[in-house]
Amino acid sequence: MSSTPLEKSACSEKVCDLTPFLVMEILEKAHRMEREGISVIHMEVGEPDFDTPAAVIEAAERALRDGQTHYTHSKGLLELREAIAEHYHARYGVQVSPEQIVVTQGTSPAMMLTFAALLEEGDEVIISDPHYACYPNFIRFAGGRPVKVRVFEEDGFQYRPEAIAEHLGPRTQGILINSPSNPTGNLLSEDRMRAIAGFAPYVVSDEIYHGLVYGGDREHSILEFTDRAFVFNGFSKLYAMTGWRLGYVIAPPEFVRGLQIMSQNFFISANAPTQWAGIAALKETAEDVERMRSTYDERRRFMIARLKEMGFGITVEPTGAFYVLANAMVLNPDKAADSLALAYDILDKAHIGVTPGIDFSEGAQGYLRFSYANSLANIAEGLDRLERYVNAYLRK
Repeated sequence: MSSTPLEKSACSEKVCDLTPFLVMEILEKAHRMEREGISVIHMEVGEPDFDTPAAVIEAAERALRDGQTHYTHSKGLLELREAIAEHYHARYGVQVSPEQIVVTQGTSPAMMLTFAALLEEGDEVIISDPHYACYPNFIRFAGGRPVKVRVFEEDGFQYRPEAIAEHLGPRTQGILINSPSNPTGNLLSEDRMRAIAGFAPYVVSDEIYHGLVYGGDREHSILEFTDRAFVFNGFSKLYAMTGWRLGYVIAPPEFVRGLQIMSQNFFISANAPTQWAGIAALKETAEDVERMRSTYDERRRFMIARLKEMGFGITVEPTGAFYVLANAMVLNPDKAADSLALAYDILDKAHIGVTPGIDFSEGAQGYLRFSYANSLANIAEGLDRLERYVNAYLRK
């Protein structure tokens, strides 16, 4: 078990500068415990527990039988790009050309391509603190510098536009937003998104959790407010397709050729049968998606209520994605101050996997992220174990 970076002699400097993804380290220790016969309840990893919808699987099987096993266009199948454009028009009322879309093997490659296209050495990208753990590594790997702007629990971890304005500088190339958010589960309001869109640089919007919204709220695409934007999205979360590795970026027209050339060189094209499956996901799974969304909402309400009963701080209830970022400092500021040590202690003593807030930067130190992408029965058992742990070890 190690949460330290690589030794400088082990590899190139840019690789050695990468920080570990702590949730994966927690998960990997949990798997070792399971191999030893220990029952672990997983509330650390953000992966849907549902099977991929049948229509998606059938589309992939049909593509294989029909010989759709060759390279596709480097930007992705035209049919898939057309379906994505239609989806954005139907859901958000925005016009996106299929020529602005580059399909990738998951959303992570879309991030890598985008930051490589956008940033020169030393250019800056504004990110929230807390943020998805991997954002700074993508930015630094492309030669950029992440500039953190604190967001706060009392605001539902939303950006304050005036705080962004204070961090804008001559090297600022982008403002990164993620709504619904990982790790917080919160959404950016329409007013705040409009204000962010009014700043000079490009907005980079991670929309991978779109569609997973509850309680009457509605998510907004940044494309509703500006065309100076890059949008990341994909099929992993909403359609329970994590292992299929299918994502895309919608980019301003002037960047598309550069993204395409990088895709040609580094990836050639996304998996062909998976792309055909993606078309089916967009066109044929509305009932499956609603069933999964409704189930997540039931789990969300159950988890929030139980965590509050235990004394965790949740000032603004999250209404998106499948995460709750809960304040453990209110229970025990001394023990919760090191959220990584606390997460490992919970795993060791209570056999529950949770994600330490420090994985998402200093602004989430003292917090724990809980994922409700697990069955209600498992969540209930995990929270029972957590309550016993809190009463025995954590409560002040």
